[in-house]
Amino acid sequence: MAITQIDLDNWFSYHSPKGDQPARYEAIRSNAKSLAELFLASSQPSADQTAALRKLRETVMAMNLAIACNE
Repeated sequence: MAITQIDLDNWFSYHSPKGDQPARYEAIRSNAKSLAELFLASSQPSADQTAALRKLRETVMAMNLAIACNE
């Protein structure tokens, strides 16, 4: 799939929250934070722990984009 100007315009513009989006954003962040706390409690500080937390943060951001840019 080729990236179009329409894609770029969508990805790089502000999307004000609509309807129940703020509640969904909060639910995603809250649940991700709980999972992050479990990660910290379940493992010793290490590069792998840091990588797992970074990927979790990236996942939350990707979900935010999935909501904001595709509705």
